[in-house]
Amino acid sequence: MLIEHRGRRPSVHPSAYVAPSAVLCGAVTLGEGVRVLHGAVLTAEDGEVRIGANTVVMEQALLRGRDGHPATVGSSVLIGPHAHVNGATIEDEVFVATGASVFPGAVAGTRAELRINSVLHANSTLPPDTVLPIGWIAAGTPARLFSPDRHEELQPAQMELDFPRTVYHVDRGTPMHTIMARQSEYYGAHRTDRVIDEP
Repeated sequence: MLIEHRGRRPSVHPSAYVAPSAVLCGAVTLGEGVRVLHGAVLTAEDGEVRIGANTVVMEQALLRGRDGHPATVGSSVLIGPHAHVNGATIEDEVFVATGASVFPGAVAGTRAELRINSVLHANSTLPPDTVLPIGWIAAGTPARLFSPDRHEELQPAQMELDFPRTVYHVDRGTPMHTIMARQSEYYGAHRTDRVIDEP
């Protein structure tokens, strides 16, 4: 399904394929040979989503472009099922496995591998050819890799990345009711979306 959002429409290369149950919303651009499979959602929320040639976005993946943080995916990339790429850059030939998450301002370098359920934290850079193991977290630039049992070591590193400011434009400690009131208003822009009949 193609949807106009904030006056912007998806642009799909004639050789690309978008499954009938997938959603492209707003300023989404698909390059040559791109495949977007069933249930995937590519949504441009004041930040574009751009996908390079011969990239496959698998079932139930989410790619979100944000204000100040477009989602840019290179060529020959696999975005696995249930993966989450939010306002990040994925360079060429990257493997993003099932359930991996990449947050705003992050960069996954060329030929990097983000294995199952791994996390590339906000404002972090995973260097080219780096493997982020199953369930591990990468934080910082260049990213340090943390196994899930090293939360005490990860905490200071992730505090420096300022997730609340990057994602919600608020100071750490801002009450959740304040954040969600702003988020509700922001996503309210979807009330005027329009389904497009033709590509």
